[in-house]
Amino acid sequence: MTMKPPIAVPTSTVARNALVAVAIVAVGGAVYWLADILTPLAMAIFLLIMIDGLKRFIEDRTPVPSHLAGAAALIVVILGFFASIAIIANGALNFFDDATGVTSRMGPRLDQVIGDVASLFGVHTPPTASELITQLDIRSYLTAFALQAQGAVTGAVFVLIYLAFLMASQAGFKRKLVGMFPDRVNRGEAMEVFQRVRGGVEGYLWVQTVTGAMICAAAWALMRAVGLQNAEFWTFVIFIVCFIPVLGGAVAGLVPPLFALVQFETYWQAGVLLVGLQAILFVSGNFIQPRMQGDNQNIDPVVVLLSLAFWGKVWGIVGMFLSTPLAVMAMAILAEFRGSRWMAILLSGDGEPYAEEASRDESAATRRRQTPQAGDSRP
Repeated sequence: MTMKPPIAVPTSTVARNALVAVAIVAVGGAVYWLADILTPLAMAIFLLIMIDGLKRFIEDRTPVPSHLAGAAALIVVILGFFASIAIIANGALNFFDDATGVTSRMGPRLDQVIGDVASLFGVHTPPTASELITQLDIRSYLTAFALQAQGAVTGAVFVLIYLAFLMASQAGFKRKLVGMFPDRVNRGEAMEVFQRVRGGVEGYLWVQTVTGAMICAAAWALMRAVGLQNAEFWTFVIFIVCFIPVLGGAVAGLVPPLFALVQFETYWQAGVLLVGLQAILFVSGNFIQPRMQGDNQNIDPVVVLLSLAFWGKVWGIVGMFLSTPLAVMAMAILAEFRGSRWMAILLSGDGEPYAEEASRDESAATRRRQTPQAGDSRP
């Protein structure tokens, strides 16, 4: 039997794909080694998109002038940014305050929980919580936590500096766009890419904000019903971590029940919180979010997981927050070039990187018919 001849691939295609692979590795190395510089810049761009989306929301639904809408959006986003840091820091400190009684009960309660769990497996002399803690290098964990806290404060300052310069450079964006794309058709296509990226990020923010608010309302009612202390703090934590795919749901569904084990002398409160929170997250993740997302975030679930792992590795917590918006941006940009469109197809959920491919082609064809000259450089 004769062997089947191999698939013939043009040399140019192989070379182009090899260059793309090398470029991806180079970019990955660059974002890892320049994380200290790029992380606050990425967060500043993310905040700028939030400010722009909130500004247009105010303009469309209120008679407020454009400059006042921009100022209001800026104030809201900046105050929300710092309020989030303050609420989490204050809530974490107040939770372990002596007035709550959690600190004094933690050791004996953990010993009781460990003993009850050990008895289920037939262990008659289980280790105590203090014995387990002594086996851990607490000093290294505290040092790492202090460095993370210091990095968060420093990063917040750099984010504001980057944001100020980005907002100052917005005035010349249109002139730069005309200089980069003198042809009106190419300029229109570049604007479509920008609007598609912006729309994807804004859509992600909208979906996560609305669904996060729904989850928090139900979770707050459940935590208040069982009497969990600092229910408002845990509600805010759940809202924040819901912006992290996969891991956010795990934190939101497991951390409050774990702290309920320390607060209460019985186990039914933790069991109710565990079952109730998991049910809330299941309903939101499988019924509410898919209906709200539609075609706006046409991202493959495997890509979401890989993006979370990659950006979490190179940029830490900030990378986890930005992993899905960065995946949306990458898909929109890669889909615009013939050599990289195959990667956008792999990133997409249904093989169509564009939500409305037909309408995009139709609008592009309309612009070409209306353009009198291909070299027209009018803005």
